[in-house]
Amino acid sequence: MPDPLMYRQDHFVVLETNQPEQFLTASELLTKLTSILQTMNFEDLPSDLRSFDSHQAQAQYLIDTSCDLDLGPDQYLQWYAVRLEK
Repeated sequence: MPDPLMYRQDHFVVLETNQPEQFLTASELLTKLTSILQTMNFEDLPSDLRSFDSHQAQAQYLIDTSCDLDLGPDQYLQWYAVRLEK
């Protein structure tokens, strides 16, 4: 049986256009994604996000099910769960 520690997502490395990599906690990533989603047009959102009634719910869904968000041509935002402790 796998150790549940393997499936914890406490920290993420975030890769963003023209930015150095960042290490964020899950709550910091949620805040970052929420603020980005607030600035996006509804039509530009992926179709699976349009059914949620809040930006925070959209952001949590992205964290749980994805590892990137399309921000447009020549821009990217990616996040990957990392374990900082052994």
